[in-house]
Amino acid sequence: MATAEFRITIHMVSSVDGIIAKKDNSISWFETSHKYDKGVTGQDPVEFLKTIDCYVMGSRTYELAVELSKSYGWAYGHKPTIVLTSRNLPTAGPQIEFYSGELSKLVNERLKPNYKNVWVVGGSSLTKNFIQQKLADEIRLSMLPIILGEGLPFFDHIGLEQVLHLKDTTAYKNGMVELRYQIIK
Repeated sequence: MATAEFRITIHMVSSVDGIIAKKDNSISWFETSHKYDKGVTGQDPVEFLKTIDCYVMGSRTYELAVELSKSYGWAYGHKPTIVLTSRNLPTAGPQIEFYSGELSKLVNERLKPNYKNVWVVGGSSLTKNFIQQKLADEIRLSMLPIILGEGLPFFDHIGLEQVLHLKDTTAYKNGMVELRYQIIK
């Protein structure tokens, strides 16, 4: 299935001040009653999610997703999900794979040969590693209309300057703005 179109997308939902998680990991701030009349209605989420072949996440994001799945269901469907961890964690399903090793080896030996569209969905430490090692192709930042003031930042001390090219921007009726950047390598 590997093609020249292989792409790794870093996706994150953040507040306007760049926070991706409150200290207590609550997600109540994801709900917005804001209305933006010039915004668009998002594409059908079910159809959009079909375009993603595989998810990659860190262990803390995985643990939060497992906890949230008790109330909301598993957000990543039946898609293969690779969790980067050196800890022994319980599996949330047969589509979950745990990986402990070199990130570039994971990308080149496991992801590229098997998938076309891979999404890195958390957290900030994993995002930092993908950017520092120049393994990601794009960043999609979905910014919600709220300032949280404190919590876990999306970009946490990456330690290098990274040029981005704005590919697209979309404002939604709920006030969320999605910024899509190509990472210039």
